[in-house]
Amino acid sequence: MGGKSRRRTTAPAALVAVAALVLAAAPSAGAGPRTGTGTGTAPSPAAAGAGAGAGARQGASDASPTPPVPRLPRDFRGKGKWIVRDLDITVPFTWEGRDGDSQMTAGGPQYPIWFTNLIYRDTLYTLTYKWPGLDEHPCSRIPGFNLEALNEGFENARFVGPETLRSTPQRRVNHWRVGVVLPQLPPGNHPRLPLALGDIYVDEDNRGTFWQVLQFGVQNLYDPELDEWLVMDTFEHRPGTVALPRRCEPPRPPDGAW
Repeated sequence: MGGKSRRRTTAPAALVAVAALVLAAAPSAGAGPRTGTGTGTAPSPAAAGAGAGAGARQGASDASPTPPVPRLPRDFRGKGKWIVRDLDITVPFTWEGRDGDSQMTAGGPQYPIWFTNLIYRDTLYTLTYKWPGLDEHPCSRIPGFNLEALNEGFENARFVGPETLRSTPQRRVNHWRVGVVLPQLPPGNHPRLPLALGDIYVDEDNRGTFWQVLQFGVQNLYDPELDEWLVMDTFEHRPGTVALPRRCEPPRPPDGAW
């Protein structure tokens, strides 16, 4: 990573992580969600690591029908925490959506980390204001990504099972796994690497209510252990506020639209 310096210029986690996960894991035509192979009786490692705790509910079995895959709604707002456990950092976090655009914001000027990420007018943005060891703070822009692309990527998520997050209040959720493994090869003894992985926990009664996301992989390049996660305390289905930072370049119109 450029010698001993910890100066990095790639985009951080959050929405970029989700984009990396779902763009590379987009399903083939006719593909449906895959069910998990476990019985759902063991706690999820992701939830246990997040400190929220997750245990499977009694009576779950492989015979249970697979629920609908996660789907981020067009309008929502929620508050919670962004956690980087190996750095011993936990900061306030908000996630809001309005008319298909959405924005994540973690921390603030008084915290050790502070970043915002957006899906805004068919463009993915990430801007890191503060992060340990980070010297450059550009606003990165990836055109051609929107809510529809995100939800299309979720179509290939694998169902792990129903669980209960030991939060206050306890939340009954469906646990899903999305991921990017390269190279993509058939089953067998082939070398392959898990480039990016994500565990998503949505409300068992509403696949559009996201309570927890754990992500691991090279997309979390700023973190030494490559893992970060979010835990929501509230999640409401009403329009939030989405605002592009001043230092970010506005989306460019499509070719020929000038």
